[in-house]
Amino acid sequence: MDFNNIYKGKKVLITGNTGFKGSWLSVWLAMLGADVYGYALNIPTKPSMFEILDLEKKVRHHWRDIRDNEELSKYVQSVRPDFIFHLAAQSIVSLSFKEPFETITTNVIGTTSLLEAIRNITWNCTCILITSDKVYDNVEWMWGYRENDRLGGKDIYSGSKGAAELIIRSYIDSFIHQLPHLKTGIARAGNVIGGGDWAKDRIVADCVRAIAERKPVEIRCPKATRPWQHVLEPLSGYLTLGQYLYEGLVETGEAFNFGPYAEPPKSVLDVTCDLIKVWGLDAAQYVKVVDEIPFHEATLLKLNCDKAYTQLKWQSTLDYDRCIQMITDWYLAYYENNTKDMYRLTTDQINEYISQAVSHHLNWTK
Repeated sequence: MDFNNIYKGKKVLITGNTGFKGSWLSVWLAMLGADVYGYALNIPTKPSMFEILDLEKKVRHHWRDIRDNEELSKYVQSVRPDFIFHLAAQSIVSLSFKEPFETITTNVIGTTSLLEAIRNITWNCTCILITSDKVYDNVEWMWGYRENDRLGGKDIYSGSKGAAELIIRSYIDSFIHQLPHLKTGIARAGNVIGGGDWAKDRIVADCVRAIAERKPVEIRCPKATRPWQHVLEPLSGYLTLGQYLYEGLVETGEAFNFGPYAEPPKSVLDVTCDLIKVWGLDAAQYVKVVDEIPFHEATLLKLNCDKAYTQLKWQSTLDYDRCIQMITDWYLAYYENNTKDMYRLTTDQINEYISQAVSHHLNWTK
C-alpha cells in the first residue's frame, strides 16, 4: 500500500510526461492505480522511453505547448485532476546556451501558465512543482544547499529555474495561500540518471549511445563531481510530498530537496568507467577526455536533504553500485538483448526499488 494508497483511482496530470522522468513517473502512477493524464508539446528525444514503452496508449495524452495558457487552463478544467506534477521544462544546460529564449520562456512562462491554470481550480487539488538543484546560487562549497539558501544562477538554465521559483513563490503568496482547496509544494532534485534517458549532453545518455555503437565516450569535465541518483529516488520523493500535502501533514508552499543521503559524490569519469565496466567492456578503450568545454559547468553541486528526512520521513534507497547496475541492465536489455517488453522490465525495476525501500523500512512503503 505504497504512499498510503492515495493515488489509487485518482486523476493525475503530468506536464512534460513524454520526457525521461515523466515517462518513469507515468509508469509508476499507473502501477499505483492512478488514472494518468499527460500534457506535452512533443517527444524530446529519439529514441525515447515514451515511445519504447508505448505510453501514448497507456496515458491520456494531450499534445500542446505548456506556454499556451488558454489551452492549458481549458484542459485542466476539463480533466479536473486530483494531483498535478509539473515536470515540463527545457532541462538541458548545453541547449540553454544555444536557445536561451526558448529555455527562459519554457521554464518561466510555462510555469506561470500552469500557475494561472492552478489558481482557477475550484476543486480539491494537490500540486507538486518540480524545479532543479540548479536554482541555488552555486558557490561550489563542500556542504549541501538547504531549502532556505539563496537562489540564483550563473547560466541561462540555472537563471530560468531560479526565476521560475520566484514566480512560484509570488503566486503561492498572492493567490494559492488564500485557496484552502489547493495544496502546493516545490521539489528540487538533480543529477538524475537511469534507463531510458537519451537527452543530449547527459553523461549516461552519451555513454550508452557511444557504447551501443562501440565508439569512445567523449567527456568534457572528468573531475566534475555530482551526487548521482537513480531516477526513482526523486520520483519517490515527489510522490511522498504529494501524499504529505494531500493528507495535510506539511504546509502549502514548502520546498524540499531530494538527493542521495550518505554516499560521497562520484566524478563524471567514475560514472563513465563504471557504466562501461558493468556493460562488460574495457573502460580504457572507451573513454576520451575532450579538452574543449563550450559552456560554464559547475564542478561541485550537492543538496542537503535533511528537511525531507525530518518532515517527510524520506531518504534515498539505492546505493551507487546498485544504481549503476540497474541502469546498465535497462540499456543492455534494449540494445544487446533485444528485449521486446521494455514496459515489463521497467515495472520490474520499480518493484525492485520498492522492495529495497521496504527492506529499509522507509515510511512511504507503509
